[in-house]
Amino acid sequence: MDRIAASFARARQEKRAAFVAYLCAGDPDFETSLAACRAVIAAGTDVLEIGVPFSDPLADGLTNQLAAQRALDGGMTAARVFDLVRKIRETSQVPIVFYTYYNLVFSNGVEAYVRAAKEAGVDGMLTLDLPPEEAADVQAACRKHDLKTVFIVAPTTPASRLPVIGAAATGFIYYVSREGVTGVRDQIATNIPEAVAAIKKHTALPVVVGFGISTREQVRQVAQSADGVVVGSALVNVIKAGLADRAAIAPKLQAVATDLVAGTR
Repeated sequence: MDRIAASFARARQEKRAAFVAYLCAGDPDFETSLAACRAVIAAGTDVLEIGVPFSDPLADGLTNQLAAQRALDGGMTAARVFDLVRKIRETSQVPIVFYTYYNLVFSNGVEAYVRAAKEAGVDGMLTLDLPPEEAADVQAACRKHDLKTVFIVAPTTPASRLPVIGAAATGFIYYVSREGVTGVRDQIATNIPEAVAAIKKHTALPVVVGFGISTREQVRQVAQSADGVVVGSALVNVIKAGLADRAAIAPKLQAVATDLVAGTR
């Protein structure tokens, strides 16, 4: 069993949802980013979603846009993202999924990029702007190098596309609970149980829910129907708030993540 499948299986056995934490690689610098990743893992993160910083992150709201900009300004490169994964792998076997954009994969050569990700210790890849109908090259490379694929379902996705998305994914399905971009919201969407149930008719893979989830109570609500809950902006905001004292970011982040993880139980 691969690390992603094993992590979700363990969560099911413990009768809880998996906690998926998103952080942008290199935000605000390499060492602080590594400490941040280790902090959310120590808090009980089941899957670590690493955002690959990009100059035009069209699926991201302001919080994650600024995180990507801080990372790029701090000297983060594609090669350094792989270095970050290798450093995480020195102390943890938590599943790692890249949250990336097709331009970053394509410009480096699809197979070369996927191979490098696998060799570094990445388990799966979510390419935000790549629908399954156009993903043959990425899917072929991921099959060859045993990297799991993750695809998105949105509130606007027609029911007719659910079988296509379900057939394309090999890691899990990511349900975007709100239209628009990432970011903290005061309330979660009300139709999540129905949306998850509709997706599950077309896949045996786990279904995780993200976008806008930022408190333990919101995690608890989503965990009642989803296999996993994704929190990103609420964690990235801790980094932003701690820029004046970067050494204090990791302890604060671990405390916030621990509180959020408690909502999955």
